[in-house]
Amino acid sequence: MAPTQQQVTAALATVIDPEIRRPITDLGMVKSVDIAPDGVVRVGVYLTVAGCPMKDTIRRDVVAAVSKLDGVAGVELELDVMSTEQRKELQTKLRGDRGPEKEIPFNQPGSLTRVFAVASGKGGVGKSSVTVNLAAAMAANGLKVGIVDADIYGHSVPRMLGAAERPTKVEDMIMPPVAHDIKVISVGMFKPEGNTPVVWRGPMLDRALHQFLADVYWGDLDVLLLDLPPGTGDIAISVAQRLPSAELLVVTTPQMAAAEVAERAGSIAAQTHQQIAGVIENMAWLPCPHCDERIAVFGEGGGQTVADALTRTLGARVPLLGQVPLDLRLREGGDEGKPLVLTDPDSPAAAELRSIAATLGKRASSLKGMQLGLAPNRR
Repeated sequence: MAPTQQQVTAALATVIDPEIRRPITDLGMVKSVDIAPDGVVRVGVYLTVAGCPMKDTIRRDVVAAVSKLDGVAGVELELDVMSTEQRKELQTKLRGDRGPEKEIPFNQPGSLTRVFAVASGKGGVGKSSVTVNLAAAMAANGLKVGIVDADIYGHSVPRMLGAAERPTKVEDMIMPPVAHDIKVISVGMFKPEGNTPVVWRGPMLDRALHQFLADVYWGDLDVLLLDLPPGTGDIAISVAQRLPSAELLVVTTPQMAAAEVAERAGSIAAQTHQQIAGVIENMAWLPCPHCDERIAVFGEGGGQTVADALTRTLGARVPLLGQVPLDLRLREGGDEGKPLVLTDPDSPAAAELRSIAATLGKRASSLKGMQLGLAPNRR
């Protein structure tokens, strides 16, 4: 017996759009369903745009979902493209009826997204590796996570995540690619092929950051991580202005030369009135290959020094969240687009990063600034 229309619709409701991360039935993407008496099911599906980079994934998931039904002898899929009006309706469905959303959603009173700006005083301390692995660990723990690669000149997050797809534009919205269940956006995704440098000045950097935050459809994130460029330049200032509720994560290495510079990067919070979530010491030590000792390749104590100095500067406790040991596989995973916390979660470096991610991900959200939906009791 051939399946019913209701059964096929229910099966299609299990197909999640890989970019928007919602069922295709909720997004108006199911064009038609035709069930022949012999059990062949013909399904029409709208793609958001022509040349949708995820069309093969949608095709595979639709065929797989419908094929599981009893009585299905075969599945034929027809792909079509949404009209301009249908895309506008989709935009309204996702963002409400206020038209193109140019406000930053993470600044709205009802937002529960925790925003972490990952900063460092200088380059080469492994800030991007820490960002990517924290995001991957949080996503593996079931959180909805996004990354903004705000290091415009030195963007490296797409490679480290293995995010090869380009963003998709739907009307005035940008759909970010997804890698390892992490939504990610980077200026590197918009450049022509090749390793072309980005040559922008302050206003252009600020505009790019605003577009990454306001024009990208992030959905309902639990955590957003921003990989900042080293130092306290234009992007750091723009983040403080665009996302005043963002908390800083300061990454340093153990030696005093790096710690002093990291302290300056964290001290920006005293001027911008941001909170510092904590300090992460990367490359803290190297496990001895022949014994149980730790080799302090870059010295010791830099992370705690930075945490103590920022505590004195800000008048509030800044914790040392963790010390990540050196691991060759951490670098290899970044080159291959496979975060170490996923490929070898029990390795010392991955275990420390997962511990930090768990600490950052489980803190309860504050009710400050939220609309509680309460009204005065009139008598």
